[in-house]
Amino acid sequence: MATRIDNIRNIGISAHIDSGKTTLTERILFYTDRIHAIHDVKGKDGVGATMDSMELEKERGITIASAATYCEWKKHEINIIDTPGHVDFTIEVERSLRVLDGAILVLCSVGGVQSQSITVDQQMKRYKVPCIAFVNKCDRSGANPFRVIAQLKDKLGHNAVAMQIPVGLEADHEGVIDLVTMKALYFDGDNGQTIRMEEIPEVLVDSAVEQREALIDAASLFSDELTEAVLEEGPVTEAMLIDAVRKGTLERRLTPVFMGSAYKNKAVQPLLDAVTRLLPCPADVENQALDLDHDEAVITLISDSTKPTVSLAFKLEDGQYGQLTYIRVYQGKLAKGDTVVNVRTGKKVKLGRLVRMHANQMEEISEISAGYIGALFGVDCASGDTFTDSRVNLTMTSMYVPDPVISLAIVPKDNKAEINMSKALNRFSKEDPTFQTYMSKETGDTIISGMGELHLEVYIERMRREYDAEVTSGAPRVAYRETITRRAEFDYTHKKQTGGSGQFGRVAGYMEPVEGEDFVFDNKVTGGSIPTPYIPACEKGFRKCLAKGPKMAFPVTGVKVVIDDGASHSVDSSDMAFQAAARGAFLEGYMKAAPVIHEPIMKVAVETPTEFQGGVMGSLNQRRGMIVGSQEEGPMCAIESQVPLAEMFGYATVLRSLTQGKAQFTMEFATYRQVPRSISEDIARKRQEEKKNVA
Repeated sequence: MATRIDNIRNIGISAHIDSGKTTLTERILFYTDRIHAIHDVKGKDGVGATMDSMELEKERGITIASAATYCEWKKHEINIIDTPGHVDFTIEVERSLRVLDGAILVLCSVGGVQSQSITVDQQMKRYKVPCIAFVNKCDRSGANPFRVIAQLKDKLGHNAVAMQIPVGLEADHEGVIDLVTMKALYFDGDNGQTIRMEEIPEVLVDSAVEQREALIDAASLFSDELTEAVLEEGPVTEAMLIDAVRKGTLERRLTPVFMGSAYKNKAVQPLLDAVTRLLPCPADVENQALDLDHDEAVITLISDSTKPTVSLAFKLEDGQYGQLTYIRVYQGKLAKGDTVVNVRTGKKVKLGRLVRMHANQMEEISEISAGYIGALFGVDCASGDTFTDSRVNLTMTSMYVPDPVISLAIVPKDNKAEINMSKALNRFSKEDPTFQTYMSKETGDTIISGMGELHLEVYIERMRREYDAEVTSGAPRVAYRETITRRAEFDYTHKKQTGGSGQFGRVAGYMEPVEGEDFVFDNKVTGGSIPTPYIPACEKGFRKCLAKGPKMAFPVTGVKVVIDDGASHSVDSSDMAFQAAARGAFLEGYMKAAPVIHEPIMKVAVETPTEFQGGVMGSLNQRRGMIVGSQEEGPMCAIESQVPLAEMFGYATVLRSLTQGKAQFTMEFATYRQVPRSISEDIARKRQEEKKNVA
């Protein structure tokens, strides 16, 4: 681990679905001699890409969990994290960007800037991660890298500037022209490993000169030396140009754009050069921690192995050998046998095994120095915990965790499946903060919540494969309520005579609807017609009826009960008798008080590009939604509405297909409202069927 800090790069590769992130990573590993054969992402050769080590990833040809690896290129050590593109696995991108210094934003030269590219860009902005762009798939029909550069400017607001131009596009894509050296680069050999440098083809000279001038123009803002050379019409050297571009990139005020085709092995090596020349080393990035001893004052960390240790656990994996904790060391170092403190719990932890990850393989190491990403074995902690040595009491700021938007009820097939399911749920909810699980108090179902239907589908599939837990899933039952709509009298006498003392109690009064309260009990009994010691028993009897309403066995809310008369017996009256009398009185009054069903109404806020506004409003109206308001914010439009929860299942998928994946929504509980009559009849019918099935 003797690499100098300025020769280390921690980078992420992120992009929209199917832009070629994993294929690009595979080529990078091949050219840096980390792997000796290239495998296809779709796993047609039965092997699959190195970074997609999960069986499910190979089958579906998608990345589900971010994977870490490292490689060396021209005396630089590069730690790479390949992240998923699906919005459902957004936490994997969040936590990777939280610990990375730089990133490669991969864009498809046909698709351009797509919805998930926008999300990823917002995440990079949140963590101030400098990035370079790579326009991939220049060999596909319809490829147009210059249109993608225009979209980078318009849609993402980047100051994007081409560092290369393509030699031929679509089927004729042969290589690229480097605008810094003004040479054409071709990639020969079976896997493009031999770089051939030639003069620029004559037909492209004018275009190259024009693009180089645009590059110098953009870069000169960041370098006085370069500006001077341009004004005095002196020579612009390579070093001068690279320094200026690097400065602009680190400040996130310039986005250099490279192009090529990872699948066809074109122009990956120049991208690696760009990573080492333009992206920051750990010392270039300002990382901050909060000092817990001094009222959370902000402290700037220094990438120096001799300083007190500060490190962040950013991802957990529960494997067959125990918990694997991915960790980024920001200051100081972690060595085998060291004792560190988990700042959140205050517990001391002795470090046993330290490893370095290469997808799902690992290599033992003796220490992890400042600026490195590694992993710890057998340390019990949560995602986002800070580890320090006892000299400082600092904590890193936590990462942003979005709220789950969709839920499912899952039912295990048998007892064995139930045990395995609970093991799986414990592990998944610990590893993934956006995956939550709880037991519904009202229905007794196990509910899982996540970022989308694909997210939950993948976890259910993993339960089956990795834990042999057969579960069935369905939409969770909605938490309906019952209430009354008018005042009703009751007068009930409970009489029971058996051998010995009997039971006697009479309760009279009325019930009426009440706003904003679940239950109100009012005692207006005068003259001791119900003796005072029995009044609490009456209240208890009424309260017991609230858990399951007489109409459809849903919980009862919004009821005020007033008792104003009754009768007792000197021998036969008891607490039990008055509880029973109260229950009878409740049932008698309730059915006369015109009971109705209430359903939970959600506040749903949808953010969509303006062009889809009509379609989105239509989709909310179809779901019995009520549009509360909408306002335009630039190219986006925010629509606020109130929609019954029962109608929101599957909405994530509908919204995505309606808006080409460009809209997103948030949902929170707003209120309870009466169910329309036709829906109420449907619910009653379903309850009857459920009872028959149980019987």
